[in-house]
Order: sequence, then structure tokens, then C-alpha cells
Amino acid sequence: MTAAPNFAAPLAHVALDGRVHALSDHLREVARRSAEHANAFGGAECAALAGLWHDLGKYAEDFQGMLRAAGAADAHVETESEIGSRKRVDHSTAGALYAAQRAPDRALPICFAIAGHHAGLADRAALRDRLKDRGPGRLDAALSMAPPAEILQTEVPPLPDHLCPSSARDLDAYRRLELFTRMVFSALCDADFLDTEAFFDSARTALRGGHRPLAELCHRLSAHVDGLTRQDSTVNRARAEVRAACVAAAPLAPGLFTLTVPTGGGKTLAAMELALRHALVHGLRRVVVAIPYTSILEQNAAVYRRAFALEEGDTSVLEHHSSIDPRAETARNRLAAENWDPPIVVTTNVQLFESLFARRPGACRKLHNLARSVIILDEAQTLPRGLLAPTTDVLEALARDYGCTIVLCTATQPALTRAVLGDCGLGATTEIAPDPHALADRLRRVDVDWSRARTPTTWAALANELAREPDVLAIVHRRDDARDLCAAIDAIAGDASTVHLSALMCPAHRKLVLADIRERKARAEPVRVVSTQLVEAGVDLDFPVVYRALAGIDSLTQAAGRCNREGRLRGRGKLRVYLAPTSPPKGILVQGLEVTRTMLREDLDLFAPAVHEEYFARLYRAGGDDVHDTAGVQRLRAELAFERVANAYRVIDDAWSAPLVVPFDARARQAVASIDHLGPSRARLRELGRVTVNVSKRDLEHWLRTGAVATHGDDTVHVLVGDGAYDARFGLVPELVGTLAPKDSVV
Repeated sequence: MTAAPNFAAPLAHVALDGRVHALSDHLREVARRSAEHANAFGGAECAALAGLWHDLGKYAEDFQGMLRAAGAADAHVETESEIGSRKRVDHSTAGALYAAQRAPDRALPICFAIAGHHAGLADRAALRDRLKDRGPGRLDAALSMAPPAEILQTEVPPLPDHLCPSSARDLDAYRRLELFTRMVFSALCDADFLDTEAFFDSARTALRGGHRPLAELCHRLSAHVDGLTRQDSTVNRARAEVRAACVAAAPLAPGLFTLTVPTGGGKTLAAMELALRHALVHGLRRVVVAIPYTSILEQNAAVYRRAFALEEGDTSVLEHHSSIDPRAETARNRLAAENWDPPIVVTTNVQLFESLFARRPGACRKLHNLARSVIILDEAQTLPRGLLAPTTDVLEALARDYGCTIVLCTATQPALTRAVLGDCGLGATTEIAPDPHALADRLRRVDVDWSRARTPTTWAALANELAREPDVLAIVHRRDDARDLCAAIDAIAGDASTVHLSALMCPAHRKLVLADIRERKARAEPVRVVSTQLVEAGVDLDFPVVYRALAGIDSLTQAAGRCNREGRLRGRGKLRVYLAPTSPPKGILVQGLEVTRTMLREDLDLFAPAVHEEYFARLYRAGGDDVHDTAGVQRLRAELAFERVANAYRVIDDAWSAPLVVPFDARARQAVASIDHLGPSRARLRELGRVTVNVSKRDLEHWLRTGAVATHGDDTVHVLVGDGAYDARFGLVPELVGTLAPKDSVV
């Protein structure tokens, strides 16, 4: 029998079974947890006050009356549209105004954090208006119920000097204040979530933690690498030297580092060993690996799990990205992804950087756990050029103000220093690899043929060459190019044996094709593949000959990484660069190609670090200063415009595209039926991600009007009607959308 709630004292929450959560207990515990979270970055006092006052508005009689009337688990939750409405009683404005009145100059981070702990961080002007319009009434209502004196009388501590702008023009101090505010907000949100969860669902709380300590993981990794059986070869000797250099660098003081190692040089495990040893020496708390593409992420996460010999369900290595298979995601994994408390987190650039510029509690909740961490940026050259200014600024701040070590890890090191980027670049970095120039020479496994790079070729001419190559990879610029080149090869070869790969194939389709290629390679069978640049994203394919359309030096180097990757050929592999009849997609890919054109010369050494430095210096200097912050994020950060910052900072520019679910297999059709029957959910939408192709919004709108695409799940999901436009080889064929498959036209 459910007990009647006891409303003798002010309450924070009421459970459905009648249990009550005393408000004073909740405030003190959230203050304690917030301080504990923020201690790593010196914000404990500030975060403690945010915790102590975050629900001050719940003392108001109307809020307590709502709890008594509703008694629901979510009665305390506000959303942005509900603040001040009749649905819910605004309980966050009171604490924010109280902090502002106690210390107008010092309490700004506390005000932002309290006001946004449900609805999200607001722009400064919006916060000011909210406190002015609704604050006095809500604060008076709370104080009229006489909250305990020890909660009200705590003094607001002074902010460190670097967070106190000396004038309106002190933009650097304002941006440092912006990041500090976001970190305090993170500490508060996580503390509030955890204490509320502990009250409502202790079984859920029991699933948290239990991770292996960094020392044990470091020991396991070192033992794994020591036990690898490696024949004596140039490549393996180089890998051993890279590892030794990483081990030797571990005691260096935390800061900014580069690790420049050619493809195949063993940087994945070496960088992790560096990070773990460095963390243990300096008392850092975790290692975060950020990777640009999920294909590399899944591959590297599997490598780490094998190296650490982790049992099934062990979340000591958290894999956090949007396309993780929901069938493989455990309850522990989902909880760990909420606040990144495991010792090792492997995530995407999108997840890491967009969280650092986010405003929502769910996205920001993990941020405090970045403080005093080692952050490895794999394939660092992929950081978006239009966001380099805010990105490098935050990276520098993490190292300077939050005790982080940043490792830029890649074969093609971008020029991200102030010497190239000016004021928006990074300060001095320390290279870890032993003589990157000599290392590049020793690990050279490919010769580059530039003879086709100056005069445009045709698909027919290229097809003639490729038809004579039984074991070859050809990389093109565009999705249409891949299909056109395959068709040209088919006409010459007289069959359809050439394998096609492009983003017009859904992820599940591409995964099957890549697995088939690897199996054939393992049997030493020749395979001819035509692909877009998606195979350059860390995909572990190995061909003796690779053709690559002329592009940026970084893209060409990545393509070379698919050639003689394991160094098994008696001689060197061949990378043949050709000038395609089409151009890359607009933006950085076109700019990269043009910079490479200006550098073309007979002796251009694609693998020399000096060439990479020259390439990125030219690329980043082109177009003026604004090109490094095209959305004006830095200006918005200095204005403390949190909502506009979150809207402006997007790692992937996908405004042109929309997801389309394709009927790839029975599992896809079952997932659509589940959406229709049960409605959208995080797991069900993620399940559809495996069978989704990004198409232009213009095409999607046309197909919706003509009935070729239908909406499902409360109009949240768009699904291709019929399967006539999805080809078993080429994936989605846009010009066939709306037509019938042959089997559908039979009466």
C-alpha cells in the first residue's frame, strides 16, 4: 500500500510510492556534489553555491502546493516554454536573482547556471530580462517561507582575476568567463541529476561506476603491446621507436603536444599508452579520445578493448557516438555516456566540441569531467576550418585553465599555431614523435605518380586503365562520380564485378560491403573498388595500387594510407593522382585542391611533414582572418550569448541535407513498423540510423509532394516508398525515386 506523502517540511520531490525528498537535504547534497565536480578546475565554491540555491524557488507556497496536487516524478521539471506558465511553477528564477542580489559582479556564473539548470543556458540579455520581469515575484514568494539561514547566508566568493574583464574590450576574459560558466553549469546539472536519480531510482544509481582504475588499464595495455609478436622489419622498428618516445614523454608537464606519425606507425596504441602513463604521473583523471568519423571510432574502440582485455559489459572504455547499435548498448553504457565518468572515453569530434559550445543540460552535463584529462585528437587535420578560432581557443583554455593535456595526433599535422593562424592559433606545442621527417622516410611504402595530375582525364580513359588492374582502389570526388566510373568500367570489362562504395549506400550496406572486401583480401583475392573519400577515414583496406582524384594534400595522404598499408609488397605501392573531370563538393575540399595545385612540382614529396606544414599554412591563410570563424562564434562567446553560440557552432554543416530511411533489409522494415506502433524513441531512432541516407532537402521535399517518400512516427521519420530506387550495388539512385521496382510492376 502506498504511503501518504508527508508534507510537514518543504519538499524537493515526491515519489509515486509516497516517499518524499526534503528540499533542504536536496540543496545541501547538490551543493556537495557540485563542489566535488568543480574541484578539478578550481570552481568548487562557486559550484557549491549554485547547488545550494538552484532550487531556492521551490520554497514558494505555490510550488509546494503543486507538488502536493501533482505528486508526480517530473513535477519539478521546467522546460524553456513552460517557465512562468500555468503548467509548471518557475522555481529556478528565484535562486538566480538571489545570487545576483548577493554579489552582482561575482555571481554571474552562478546566475546563469541556476537559471538554466532545466531550460538551458540563455543569452545574457534574455537572462537579464527574465530576472527583471519575473525574478522579484518568484524570489519574494520563496523567501516568504523562511528558508534555513545556513542556506541563505553563504557568501559569494570572488572570481579569479582572469575571469574578471578589465573593460568591455577585454574579450579574452569574457570568453574565459563564458567557458567557466559552462563548467559550473555542467557541475550543477550533473549533481542535480545524480541526487534526483538517487532519490527516485536507487537501482539506476547502483549501475554507475565500477570502472577499472587507470593504473590497471595502463598495466594491461603495456602488457598487451609487449606481448605482440612482431617480425623484425623497418615498419615494426619504427613502431617500437614511436612507442618508446611516447613512454619517454609521459613525465613531461601537462600542456599542448603533437604526435606526428605516418599511417601504419602504430600511433593508436602508442598515443593511448602515452596518455595513460602521463595521467598517472600527473594525477589526471581520464583519457578522452576524439575521432572525426564513426568508422575510425568503432575500429579504434575495438582495438582498445582487445588491448585492455575487457570483459563484455565493462564500461571502463566508453564508446559514445550517435550511431552505436542500440542492440549492443547496455544500461551501464547509457548511464556512463550521460556524464563521461569512465576512465577512457572514445567519442566523435562532433560530440566533444559541440558539447563544449552547447547550452542544454544533457549536452553540458559531461563537461566538468574533461577537467584534468588527457584529450587525444585523432586525425587532427579534420578540425573544421571555419571554426578553428573558437576551437583552438577552447583547446588552449582547457590546457591553461582546466589542467588538461591536449595531444594532436595525425599523419598530416595541421598548422594550428599562432605563427600560422595569428591570434586565434595555439601557443607552443611539443612534438613527441622521434624526428617526424626521418620517420616519414623510413615508413615510406608508396611511390606517387603525378603524371595524370595536370591534365584532366575522362571517366572512359580512367576506366580503361582501371579495367586492366585486378587489385585496385579508385577514389573519386562525388557520389555520382563513383557510379559513373563503375558503369564505365563495367562497359569495358564486360561484367559488374567492380565494387562500389559511396554515401548513397546506407551504413548497414557499406558495412557489409567493407566486410566482404576484407574477407576477399584475407583470402588474397584481387578486388577492384571505386569509392568516394569515405574510405580515407581510417578504413583499414590495403591495395597495391590506388588512384586518387587530385585533392588537398591531406586527402591524398589519407588515400596513400590505403596503399601497401601493411608493407607486405616486395617493393612500394603505387598512388596515381589524376585530375578528375569533376570538382569536389564546394567549400574546404575545393580550396584544398586549389592549394595543392599551387604546390604541384616534379619533386613534391607527399609524405614529408614540411610539405604538410606548407599546405596547411597556405590553406589556413587563404581568405583572411574571418575564414577561421565564419559564424562569429568568438564574438558571441564574448557577449555571453550561450543560445546563439550553441546554434552557431556546428562541426558538420548539414543544413542542406535531411535523413531518408531506405528499405535495405527486413530489420529496417521492422524498425519502421516499431516507430509506427510505439512512437519515436532514442533507441528506435538510433536503430534507423543504420539504414539512413542523407539527401538534399530540396529532393526530399519534392519526393514528399509526389508520394515517393512517406512520413512515419508522428512525422519525425521520412521513409522511401518501395524499393525500386535502392540498388543492391549502388544504394540510393535518386533519379529512380518514385519509380516501381520490376517486381512491383508485375500484375
